[in-house]
Amino acid sequence: MPRMAIRPGPSRTAVCYHGSVMVEKVILATPRGFCAGVVRAIDIVNIALDVYPKPVYVRKEIVHNRHVVEELRRKGAVFVEELSEVPSGKTVIFSAHGVSPQVRDQAASRGLHIIDATCPLVTKVHLEAKRYAKHGYTIILIGHDGHDEVIGTMGVAPEHIRLVTSIEDVDGISVDTEKVAYITQTTLSLFDTRKIIAALRRKFPHVEGPPAQDICYATQNRQLSVHALAEVTDLILVVGSANSSNSNRLVEEAQNKGTPSHLIENVESIQPEWLEGVRRLGLSSGASAPEVLVEQVVEHFRSRGASVEDLVTTTEDVQFSLPKNLVADQKRSEVTA
Repeated sequence: MPRMAIRPGPSRTAVCYHGSVMVEKVILATPRGFCAGVVRAIDIVNIALDVYPKPVYVRKEIVHNRHVVEELRRKGAVFVEELSEVPSGKTVIFSAHGVSPQVRDQAASRGLHIIDATCPLVTKVHLEAKRYAKHGYTIILIGHDGHDEVIGTMGVAPEHIRLVTSIEDVDGISVDTEKVAYITQTTLSLFDTRKIIAALRRKFPHVEGPPAQDICYATQNRQLSVHALAEVTDLILVVGSANSSNSNRLVEEAQNKGTPSHLIENVESIQPEWLEGVRRLGLSSGASAPEVLVEQVVEHFRSRGASVEDLVTTTEDVQFSLPKNLVADQKRSEVTA
């Protein structure tokens, strides 16, 4: 268990009423919200909107959060599902979840100006897949079928990669070589992934894995923070979008610890019946959820008399550099401005 500390907010004696419900205290998980990969991806779109002629196109949601996407759309970003929707020669941004080599080739063949917002930690997984495939391994990818990150990773070496989502899937795997390796989606449940890896090791004693786990630092930190939150609260709300893998995992992790939990898009998503008998409310947010949405939930309860505290389990100081071609274009635009 990580070291944790609770920082008191403004002290109040009143309580937050929802009918017969009394929420006395809101405890905020720290860390929560944006990770370095999400900050980088959003920065990339904002800079591109300043540097290149509009519209600037983004393939898929830049990150899995409706609030973020709508804000960037208002600024001039055009979100598309496929590259066929982007006119030849225009600027297109790849989302933080990464793309397959086939998508990159398609973009290049159509003369599109590519800006790659793939999270560097997703790129790390792609490089692992390439390395294992080069040496003839059967690669077991642990992940969620249909998730954008998984689709991109499987495209790196489709003839080598097999997807598993559960221990039951492991039982059904058959390979004709002793050269087996596993990689994982970056936003999985720590608890569930460890169980699947253990099942792989039982079935394939010589299975190899990455030198460092593929589940990203932010996913791990937020899950451990929710574990701590679950010990001191009656209910945990997680701010995030329904298609956000890491946000859904936070809800599951809280529930695995025995604390009721719900995913909410925003403050309007809160159902009064959830709060029956809740006095200490935990609050966290997924790695793609803006802090402003958390602040709105906090203010909702604070304005009704609840006190607010921070539960700090660790601190983060991670930054990722921007794509070199975007930085170069930004400098040129500043010179000519």
